[in-house]
Amino acid sequence: MHLLLAAHDDGAALQRLTPQGEPDPAAPEPRLIRSAELPGVVRELELRRPRWIWHRTQDWYPALLAAGVELERCYDLTLCGAILAHSEFTAHTDYARNAEKLTQDDDVEQPPRVLQPPPPPADQGALFDDPGLRAAPRHSPGELRTEYAAQQEALADVDPGGDRRKQRLQLLLAAESAGAMIAAEMQRTGVPWREELHEEILADHLGPRPPQGQRPAKLEALNTELRRLLQSPGLNPDSPQELMRALHRNGIEVKSTRQWELKESSHPAIEPLLAYKKLARLHSANGWAWLDAWVKDGRFQPEYVVGGVVSGRWASRGGGALQIPRQIRGAVHADPGHKLIVADASQLEPRVLVALAQDSRMAEAARDKDLYAGIAAQGFGGDRAKAKVALLGAIYGATTGESGRLMPQLARTYPRAVGFVEQAAREGEAGKTVTSRLGRSSPPPSDRWRRSQQSATAEEQRRADALARSRGRFTRNFVVQGSAADWAACWLAELRRRLRTLRAAGSPAGELVFFLHDEVMVHCREEAVDACSQAIEESAAAAKELLFGRIPVDFPVSIAVADSYDKAK
Repeated sequence: MHLLLAAHDDGAALQRLTPQGEPDPAAPEPRLIRSAELPGVVRELELRRPRWIWHRTQDWYPALLAAGVELERCYDLTLCGAILAHSEFTAHTDYARNAEKLTQDDDVEQPPRVLQPPPPPADQGALFDDPGLRAAPRHSPGELRTEYAAQQEALADVDPGGDRRKQRLQLLLAAESAGAMIAAEMQRTGVPWREELHEEILADHLGPRPPQGQRPAKLEALNTELRRLLQSPGLNPDSPQELMRALHRNGIEVKSTRQWELKESSHPAIEPLLAYKKLARLHSANGWAWLDAWVKDGRFQPEYVVGGVVSGRWASRGGGALQIPRQIRGAVHADPGHKLIVADASQLEPRVLVALAQDSRMAEAARDKDLYAGIAAQGFGGDRAKAKVALLGAIYGATTGESGRLMPQLARTYPRAVGFVEQAAREGEAGKTVTSRLGRSSPPPSDRWRRSQQSATAEEQRRADALARSRGRFTRNFVVQGSAADWAACWLAELRRRLRTLRAAGSPAGELVFFLHDEVMVHCREEAVDACSQAIEESAAAAKELLFGRIPVDFPVSIAVADSYDKAK
């Protein structure tokens, strides 16, 4: 059963649809439901395991969760529309031709939207309290139904071909929509966070909590030392302009204050400056102000942005959820009687490349062992470091320096794998797009980029060549990173399904509380550790088969069980 949920002045409009997006003949008209009644109606209908169709998961699901209603599956029109608008698999369809698209040179931090939502309100729970505070935009049932039907028509028009493109794209849309539900669930659950431990960490690194607007004691002491060593009594090291002038006055001729460049100088001020910068980052990014703003009742509850990067990786809005620094990971602590299970996919992107390129020799190097060690044994005289530099250079386009010197050996040993990313780079340099395993395509270059390739003078040609190579590096990495994001989305969705199955059977199970590219964190009772760990491993194996079938490439996950995040890494 397919159920469309749309905002209405008095609450919500609910309409049954056919799989193609037409009104269900058995109930052709939308049903109007008052806001206060919606959670109960949705809870009752969920027993029939429908697929909920809505403009944006974030418009509805957080408020349903707050009302105690969990759902199994949905179809997120905004996320799915962004994929269909850009996918090479649907490029020939009217849907893709008529969609407004982003290009590589535009702002691509947020996924392109087919239906643009307004910023969410601070209190998503107000959705069911006061219709005047509704989060959901006012797209009518007819508008959303038309959008869904157009998306299904585009899917139906995908030529399945020998590689089953339609099935792969359908899997991506399902995984992306499941990811939106997981993001809302993780935001509500939150990462378990011990505020007193965070306070202790800050006091240890920075000193006692200072009055608002003042530097912590250890930062102020370093600042005093810097002023003395740089002979600048009024120096504010937090000002890049002031700091650069002070460095230059003391003969430290650097072009930036980046760590690697500062380390090239032997001036006695460099060591305290680097120490200051490190502590200043902690203070500004995760200090007392961050703790007060983002941690409440023992939980850190950021908002995740599914598909926030064009490759399919997630982003976050507020709180820096995807950048929890090592210094404060000790504050991420399991509740009493619980454990944290932290699992990450080992060497995910290189293994995805093996599967994409179907490089049997590299697959053999990866079997039952560290991939880099296996490559080193086959082609680099056992030097693991060189093997790693060479392979990552191939994926990320680092073709100069040591990576460039090692590339010929890698290409001779693994011509299929290297040839795969080289072809992706050539496509990008020519202004074409590349596509992940399940069908997410890179944005095309902008008109400005295309005009740059029609250069006239020698100087313009050099700039055009540089831009072409830059785009080639982007597409070379996109096809691997995007496919890794496909795998991670399926891993996450499979894990959610297995954890829900455990709970439905009355078995102890944990909750997903954190996700970062190739890493998941589950918070569970101690007696559920074995079952949750098994679910994590089985989900990884299932994700591999969903993407690539039964291939001779392993996608192992390393699992650590600990009381705190710092002990698991």
